[in-house]
Amino acid sequence: MDFVTYSNQDDIAIATVSNPPVNALGLGVRRGLMDAIARAAADPNVKALIIVGGGKTFVAGADINDFGKPYVEPSLYRIIDALTACRKPVIAAIHGTALGGGLELALSCHWRVAVASAKVGQPEVKLGLMPGGHGTQWWLRLAGPEAALEITTSGHPVGAPAAEDLGIIDRIVDGDLVSGAVAFAKELIASGRGKRDITALSERLRHVDSALFDGFRKKNQRKWRGLLAPWKIVDCLEASCKLTFEEGAELEKAAFQECEHSPQSKALIHLFFAEREAARILALATDVQPMTIASVAVIGAGTMGGGIAMSFAGAGLDVILVDRSEEALSRGFETIRKNYTTSVSRGSITQASADRALARIGTTSNYADIGQADLIIEAVFEDIGIKKEVFRQLDAVARAGAILATNTSTLDIDQIAAATARPERVIGMHFFSPANVMKLVEIVRGAHTSDAVIATAMAMAKKLGKIPVLAGNAEGFIGNRILAAYGREADFLLEEGATPWQIDRVLQDFGFPMGLFAMRDMAGLDVIWRIRQQQATRRTPGERYSPIADQICERGWFGQKTGRGYYRYQGREAIPDPEIEALIEAASGQLGIIRAEIPDDEVLRRLLCAMVNEGAHILDAGVAQRASDIDVVYAYGYGFPTYRGGPMFWAQQTGLDRICEAVRTYHRIHGDSWQPAASLARSAMGEKRWSQLDHRRSVNQ
Repeated sequence: MDFVTYSNQDDIAIATVSNPPVNALGLGVRRGLMDAIARAAADPNVKALIIVGGGKTFVAGADINDFGKPYVEPSLYRIIDALTACRKPVIAAIHGTALGGGLELALSCHWRVAVASAKVGQPEVKLGLMPGGHGTQWWLRLAGPEAALEITTSGHPVGAPAAEDLGIIDRIVDGDLVSGAVAFAKELIASGRGKRDITALSERLRHVDSALFDGFRKKNQRKWRGLLAPWKIVDCLEASCKLTFEEGAELEKAAFQECEHSPQSKALIHLFFAEREAARILALATDVQPMTIASVAVIGAGTMGGGIAMSFAGAGLDVILVDRSEEALSRGFETIRKNYTTSVSRGSITQASADRALARIGTTSNYADIGQADLIIEAVFEDIGIKKEVFRQLDAVARAGAILATNTSTLDIDQIAAATARPERVIGMHFFSPANVMKLVEIVRGAHTSDAVIATAMAMAKKLGKIPVLAGNAEGFIGNRILAAYGREADFLLEEGATPWQIDRVLQDFGFPMGLFAMRDMAGLDVIWRIRQQQATRRTPGERYSPIADQICERGWFGQKTGRGYYRYQGREAIPDPEIEALIEAASGQLGIIRAEIPDDEVLRRLLCAMVNEGAHILDAGVAQRASDIDVVYAYGYGFPTYRGGPMFWAQQTGLDRICEAVRTYHRIHGDSWQPAASLARSAMGEKRWSQLDHRRSVNQ
């Protein structure tokens, strides 16, 4: 296969990269580019060289298949050196995307043209890395330090018109890209401009105030907590303002290597691959195809239903929001309108985009109006009786081929499906609140759910820009089952001597954006109380159970909504409450537990070990396909710090044998709730990786 084809048009050489689907900078592409540069440089008839991408894009970045492997020459550095040494002008012609190493390839060319729809960016920071092909140096000299800071530390792409304003793109081309690039090359030659030395540009660096960098660090201090790469980027950019291009490039290279070998990068790259692996459903029929979904209905106009409707409208689908109460519909639609107004004011979307999305959302109080919908998602109160009644009514009005989905977070999908005559068309789609913001969707397979329905739900979640993970139909699925396990241990830690604010601080210091008890207060303690009441009959006689949460609810303290919960609230500010501490101490006394101070590291170890052991039980039961799926659920749905890779990856990096020994110790002290999972116990015999322990079987099949 020719990864780079070489042609000539009016003495302008054209090197076309062909490595579908994204023209990644793999070894074949790098070799082909080196050959093309050398060929153009050696041909006396060639006046300029154009580098362009074939297919749908320029060069979207590094080849992900090369991650973690020894790098083989020629490296990107060699290509950059060859372009720098080339005496003839080299023009990058960009369409689609030019990201990471692909953009650095374009920046190392002397000139850049692009179609208006193209996007450029440096997304390396999202993998715990930083630009490593002189990207920081090009951005500083072409766009200036302010733009360099924003682009390289955010990882967000910018459109070609904005990039032209910044000085990254030299011309926007209308019509055919190659023809426009050839015309641009001829203009350069005719005007005598030809090659230019970008490395010598220094105008934007002459009067840079160090306060710019100090202010940028301070502004992002909270967002970058626990990360390495963005701090290294800022340090590199600041220092490079006083260095030559070559000196700055060496500084960048050293910082890149430090990031490359950091635990944060390993964790973020793990999640990058885990997210893609989660989309692959094991044992799904090979010939199954997703069904076409053109219209959607959402039952329930509350916070969750409104967020789900916004997600579909934002993806270009028509949505009907359904509620029995006209008042609830009016209130729900007004909340949606306010959410769009807020998004526009923050610059997240344009007013035109908000108007289009809002126009796609209709409302009705009559189920008959949604009979022709392709997908109907129920998002009503978390009560099995109410949900079954909704599904009975939907079964009576929905067309035969419609998919009926429930947004339940804990309830039995099969019980809900049994209320219909079409259990094969019923599936769980557990969105996370706020649904229009949170990326995770648990796709829950019932006992009778068809392969086509699973494939459609997964594809639809991806169309919404979400990250879907398949889960089996077991109480709590993946995420809430683990939450229940470590939440139980947090309650026991309260009885034994900890306080809610200590536990929350420990979790936040580890990297969670919010502590467990503050999260409960925000969600509403009455909601969780109702779930506990439903589960009471299923508790094993003699099983340890903490009464503290129930006692708080019995006082009418339901969290933020009532101004009191585990904390006392002034507005949204959570304040430690002495009355809660007294309540906890009294509960401990009633249980005969002698309270003692618990060190922070013990609090953290116990909570994380509970997460990991429950995750391993989930694997053993076939509720999750693979350990990395659990990591995706916890990183994108429950706030586990992404720079730690998820609970299962954290355990693997810590040492599965060490985790197993800790679980066994807790089992001896605390009893059967700490029964070591079989897969975790096996790991103690040989320090195996989770990937070697996955059952590789279809969820609940």
